[in-house]
Amino acid sequence: MNGRNMLIVQGVNQTTEAIIGAAIEVHKHLGPGLLESAYEECLCHELHLRNIPFQRQVPLPVVYKGTKLDCGYRIDLLVKNEVIVELKAIDSILPIHEAQALTYMRLGSWKVGLIINFNVPIVVKGIKRLVLGLKE
Repeated sequence: MNGRNMLIVQGVNQTTEAIIGAAIEVHKHLGPGLLESAYEECLCHELHLRNIPFQRQVPLPVVYKGTKLDCGYRIDLLVKNEVIVELKAIDSILPIHEAQALTYMRLGSWKVGLIINFNVPIVVKGIKRLVLGLKE
């Protein structure tokens, strides 16, 4: 891995660690059992408190045969313009959730994504980190 790629990986790793830390804090205060929208609101507040830049409900157009189409897709969070975060409050993360996040990453040319499922007793067991085309 060359020096530039190593710096990119280190930066993304720091970002994902910061996001996970914020998610742990939210889960510590709320626990499982709420709606996804409540976790999103609280995680955004926690990211703001930690001065971590993010965008919320980022539109994701689909480019089909060279034409950009607005199909209504939205990424829950885009942190530091480098990590997508998909939030869930479900029984378990399924392969379809991973496929959705990977597709969002591919469409937006992002290399790293997190799926965070808050509906678990220990939130770190509900986190799935996805990497697309980035050597770690």
